[in-house]
Amino acid sequence: MSDTPLLIAGLGNPGAEYARNRHNAGFMAADVIHASYRFTPWRARFHGAIAEGSLSDRKVILLKPMTYMNESGISVGAAMRFYKLPLSALVVIHDEIDLAAAKVKVKTGGGDAGNNGLRSITATLGPDYRRVRLGVGHPGSSSRVTSHVLNNFTKAEEEWLVPLLSAVAEAAPLLARDDETGFMNKVAVTLKPPVKKPKPAPAKDE
Repeated sequence: MSDTPLLIAGLGNPGAEYARNRHNAGFMAADVIHASYRFTPWRARFHGAIAEGSLSDRKVILLKPMTYMNESGISVGAAMRFYKLPLSALVVIHDEIDLAAAKVKVKTGGGDAGNNGLRSITATLGPDYRRVRLGVGHPGSSSRVTSHVLNNFTKAEEEWLVPLLSAVAEAAPLLARDDETGFMNKVAVTLKPPVKKPKPAPAKDE
């Protein structure tokens, strides 16, 4: 187990008008993780809201940048510098339009795929941090992307969103163990539990 604290940053935009936007999936995930384990109350720091706790006996700092999505790097960078963390100790949770709705993938490094929050963090710290990508689906054309992510999840989408966020929170301790594959498997199994085969009926006496 790493002695280095883990910073989990959920991305979104502050303010009630953005609270249920698809772009705020990262905020929502951070809130569910916060509610699922013993964390301190949220408090203002690093141009964001932070809470401290532990997962799998590893110190974890949850962070919700309050800088607006496009300036996420200001908040994440300030926290990373304060705790003197390497990029390997950063996990960013964000919405992903290039992933089918309700899907979850973890990757390290790479491009920002048009996500301005990732772009800001990468410009501040470099690209080699882990990203938990929460699929919100693509609207079909690039001209509709902004309105897609800045609109609320629909009632129908809430039916998969709530279980998805719960599954991410349940699997979060595996992120603290640096077990990305285990995390993705746990989320998948939680969302689609294995089907139990019915027991064969006892043979009838002829």
